Amino acid sequence: MIGFRKVIRNRIEYRFDPLTHEQSRINPDRAKRLKQAESDIRLKEIIRESRATCVFCPEQIEEKTPPFPEAICKGGRIKIGETVIFPNLNPFGENHAVGTLSEGHYLDLDEFSVDLLRDNLLASKDYILSVYGHDREALWPIWVWNYMPPSAGSIMHPHVQILVEREPVPQQARLLEKGKGYFELNKKRYWEDLVAEERRLDERYVSGNDHLSVIASFAPRGFNEIQFIFRESSLAHLDEEEIDEFAHGLTRALRGYKAIGVGSFNLITYSGPVDKKLDYYSLHTKLFSRPYPKGVYTSDTGPMERGYDVWVIDTVPEGLANSMKPFFD
Repeated sequence: MIGFRKVIRNRIEYRFDPLTHEQSRINPDRAKRLKQAESDIRLKEIIRESRATCVFCPEQIEEKTPPFPEAICKGGRIKIGETVIFPNLNPFGENHAVGTLSEGHYLDLDEFSVDLLRDNLLASKDYILSVYGHDREALWPIWVWNYMPPSAGSIMHPHVQILVEREPVPQQARLLEKGKGYFELNKKRYWEDLVAEERRLDERYVSGNDHLSVIASFAPRGFNEIQFIFRESSLAHLDEEEIDEFAHGLTRALRGYKAIGVGSFNLITYSGPVDKKLDYYSLHTKLFSRPYPKGVYTSDTGPMERGYDVWVIDTVPEGLANSMKPFFD
């Protein structure tokens, strides 16, 4: 069964993920520490300067981005609404594509509409299924959103990245293994039990229905980490209703982020395979904040995270859940 294990040592909470047992350390006092960072954001200037040479803006995207081969997409690019999906010029994985989210060069967190997100997710699903149709070994889809430079986004224009790989990435493989072991022992999905227990405790539970639940992570890997947990096991299996609900949930979470001062984030997905529905696994995504865009800023990851796989966090999940709930009411 689900166990939320934490130990307090010297006022620091050592928390352990209920499934993987990975360690997070939470000390909200670290958020108050002196940070010798530049306070002048210059954000409007940076946006204006980057707009002039942006290859993702409508007037340049057809000329400056490459097309898919006809076997993947007739016409070279997948288009739904304002989304345009095309191959990544500098890939870091198999079948690596980019999908713009809007024609606008910059959108603030509360300016992403349900339509923009829904169209992008639908187009991304089309790409995933097209790649799989062309290569039956390309089973493992990834949908990643890096918003603003502190998230490792190299281009300001809102966009996501979609990959379809032949093997699950290491963390995904770990989750599959742990999830299967939990199912064999308890005859239920870990993520179903997790949502049920979080709803019962009502400390980190934010919102939910039969298709999708939203919680703040008990042992987060990132600041202000929110999980979206689906009934389905794969991105490729989401129907239009489920995609629409996810798009609505994301817009609410982004408005909540804006309200608590977030200016950059990552969204990562942990998806099951395209070719089958797994009875022991649930598709889930993690949304977490990154440092606010500044000329110089204090990074939110250091040697503990990079070298030891220990996540040092200064945001408390229970407080985050309370901050988010009004946006999901």
